[in-house]
Amino acid sequence: MRLDQFLSARTMYSRRELRQMIQKGKVTVDGAVVRKADQAVQPEAHTVCLNGREICGDQYLYVLLHKPKGYVSSADEAGQKSVLELVPPELCRKDLRPVGRLDKDSTGMLLLTDDGQLAHQVIAARGHVAKYYHIVLARPWEDGYLQPLEQGITLADGAQCLPAKAAPVPDTDREALICLHEGKYHQVRRMFAALGNHVSELARVAMGGLLLPPELPLGACCVLSEKDVQKLLKCETDFASLLQTLQSHSS
Repeated sequence: MRLDQFLSARTMYSRRELRQMIQKGKVTVDGAVVRKADQAVQPEAHTVCLNGREICGDQYLYVLLHKPKGYVSSADEAGQKSVLELVPPELCRKDLRPVGRLDKDSTGMLLLTDDGQLAHQVIAARGHVAKYYHIVLARPWEDGYLQPLEQGITLADGAQCLPAKAAPVPDTDREALICLHEGKYHQVRRMFAALGNHVSELARVAMGGLLLPPELPLGACCVLSEKDVQKLLKCETDFASLLQTLQSHSS
């Protein structure tokens, strides 16, 4: 594979821009400056750096972002800050996009990838990856919430939700954990609005069998390994264990 071809597929730059950068000595292969755009490279064998930053050689990139408030989960919403602005330059790719959405006022796990097939697997109605949300309610949790949530609540506009798993966080009166296998617009907030309550805070804390890394700060991201991706796609997080973790953090 040509060096400029390798970089074009894994950065935000055009082939023309990359050829100019290569000629200016801004690209190294295995530590040595390369000034020829047609230099042959093997993604699995060579370390390629652009402006001193190593470029991930994998064909597809899977990035886990700890989304803060104030950012929208889209690339081109006028007048809004995009979550893509939080991705460091060495991880930016032309086709990198958020998988699903977290609304502007929500925080937590957000997957970004340039692998369209995997993105479809995560959000498709068939086999939708489980998503777990830690919420804080405006008013105390009521035992009467469980039955409609577990049976599949009807939203104010008549939309029918699939059954959800939910439980209050022990030793709290306004915190809860809820697991969904679908992704309607603002679904968690609308579900509790239908119950006569209001979600004050919402954080996605797990997807599939993958937990939000506790050491990952708000606004930061990390690259997922193949093992991480398989945990996300093929496993589910133990609900009771996650509930205990939230309890320990709340106490």
